[in-house]
Amino acid sequence: MATSKGVAVRIANLNDRAVLVRESGFVDLAAASDGRFGPDPRSVLASLPALRAWLADASPADTESISPDDLARSGRLGPVVTDPSQVFAVGLNYRTHAAEMGLTPPSQPMIFTKFPSSLTGPASDFRVPSETTDWEAELVVVLGARARHLSVDAALDAVAGLCVGQDLSDRGLQMAGSPAQFSLGKSHEGFAPIGPWVTTLDDAGDPQDLRIECRLNGVVRQDSSTSDMVFTVAEIVAYLSRVVELRPGDLIFTGSPPGVGQGQRPPVFLAPGDVLETTISGLGRLRNVATP
Repeated sequence: MATSKGVAVRIANLNDRAVLVRESGFVDLAAASDGRFGPDPRSVLASLPALRAWLADASPADTESISPDDLARSGRLGPVVTDPSQVFAVGLNYRTHAAEMGLTPPSQPMIFTKFPSSLTGPASDFRVPSETTDWEAELVVVLGARARHLSVDAALDAVAGLCVGQDLSDRGLQMAGSPAQFSLGKSHEGFAPIGPWVTTLDDAGDPQDLRIECRLNGVVRQDSSTSDMVFTVAEIVAYLSRVVELRPGDLIFTGSPPGVGQGQRPPVFLAPGDVLETTISGLGRLRNVATP
């Protein structure tokens, strides 16, 4: 799917309806196509080749004129997928992040989950549930096809696109017990901001050459590149497909670069009122505010 030629698209979720984001505004796809596409964003992501062909032929007018930046900041956008069947995440997938944590990079992808109820939009507030709440800027992969047993060479064909994500983490809960368990500590309400839209791979560029940055109250805390990943996007997708069926709308949080709060000396954690801004080159920006 990622290699299909034609019109590159950015799909966002506006009030639970799939919209096409353009520089001049957005198009409500279900309304513009008389129900052929949407309104569910996940169904649109599973139909990208047909959507590209329709866009080239139909040239629909904007439903509303608004710049992408203003739309992302408006608070009107929800998570790009609201009900994925599976949300995967990868631990210690940046070499320099493993080093700051004093750990050796894993020999195979370290997989855990974030539960779908933690998903929220690109400008949504999130609650700080503990004094050890941490940030982790991440590239998020959005699947667009059902697939099993993919080779690395074919893996990106199952990818609809990419978006920006935050893997917010309650470190106390994450590390409680022996052995530690990750998923609950990373799945509080609002702990998975994603968006502002899904950018198709042909528009996003090389997923292993994207700058990723996180600012806390205007101060840069993370500034890295996806080139530092231990396992590439294609390798992660192929690895997962050997065990589970990947489905349209599934999400993969691909790991965080160095600069997380737990890795600071001394550690720095989030507090109510903090403003978290997460940016990936070519994919957009999240702005999420911590609340009590």
